[in-house]
Amino acid sequence: MIFKNLASFIKIKPALIIGFLFCTSSLLFGTWVTAIPAIKVKFGFTDGTLGMSLLLSPLGAISGIFLSTHIFKKIAVGKWLVVGYISLSCIMVLQVNAPNKYILWGCLYLFGICSFLNGVAANSTVTILEKKYNRLMMSTCHGMYSLGGALSAVLATLFFSIGITSNWQIIIVAIFVVSIIALNHQLILQHVAIIHNDSGLKFPNKTIIGISFICMVTFMAEGCVADWSAIYLKEIIQSPKAFISFGYAGFSIAMTVGRLNGDVFIGKVGAKKMVIIGSIVAAFGFLMVCVAHSIFIAVFGYVLVGLGCCCIVPVLFSAATNIPGVTTVQGFAMVTTGGLIGFLTGPSLIGFVSEKINLSNAMIILIVFALLAAIVAWRNKFLT
Repeated sequence: MIFKNLASFIKIKPALIIGFLFCTSSLLFGTWVTAIPAIKVKFGFTDGTLGMSLLLSPLGAISGIFLSTHIFKKIAVGKWLVVGYISLSCIMVLQVNAPNKYILWGCLYLFGICSFLNGVAANSTVTILEKKYNRLMMSTCHGMYSLGGALSAVLATLFFSIGITSNWQIIIVAIFVVSIIALNHQLILQHVAIIHNDSGLKFPNKTIIGISFICMVTFMAEGCVADWSAIYLKEIIQSPKAFISFGYAGFSIAMTVGRLNGDVFIGKVGAKKMVIIGSIVAAFGFLMVCVAHSIFIAVFGYVLVGLGCCCIVPVLFSAATNIPGVTTVQGFAMVTTGGLIGFLTGPSLIGFVSEKINLSNAMIILIVFALLAAIVAWRNKFLT
């Protein structure tokens, strides 16, 4: 099933290059994840100060929310995809190689802005392609995102084993990404749609707020796995340096397999049941990580988190495009506001709590939030 769905997706070249852009985001971010422990030592950050630093990205994302309606009213979505993803590559190179903490903080803020705008553009383009080719693609594209995360973990293990540090890893990855975009820029620029033609943002109703909350919890889970899994395996599980990326790798592989099959599963199981079951599985996965005393149990817990979260975001993003009375940009902005805040503030919250107690107990917060997301999904009338 996974190969049949992926094979048919690959044959559609416009969809494949958009899928690559999804992969690009995670590939760059995953390389940054493996650099975090070294950056923490380089600047003498505690868990709390690291969490405070990571908080700058959600501030950038919030800025991106307000900028999105102005930018996408004037710039064609394809043009932004080229500019936005090349800019993201440059930001990440400087972020990992920041000579001082002030430049690092500036990059984290710009990362938040660029990530939000890229996400709106890429997801909006997927909805356009779904209508053009009359088939579901959202979960598959998000599967490409997860594939990038898994690939980044494998590359990091390989690079570390041959003595290539994170500083050079991000440069190598960025050069690869920019080269592929440059070679395919004409294909990307074919997307000339202006995806916003209204005024500013609208205040969401109660139902949309519920979907945004679920998105927040899911992205919070993803962000915490990304930012804290390597540190958790290194400091709590006492794993060797070559294995500290295995938690994020297991999570990303599970996300990839689930999402590449997601368009089929969502159609059979239904959106609401998929979100409820996924939230419960993710909660159980975090519970396993919290009680783990070996790398094998911890990594298996991260795999369960990945399987639980894999199809939730594609369901929510598809729902965002069908909100009555709002444009695509407004729909994504309202739903993903909670998501990006969760993704970028979740790690900061875990850092603050970890500073007061410990990292293992701090992750109990994620279990509680995941169970709350299941309840909200069960009571939400918009998920059908």
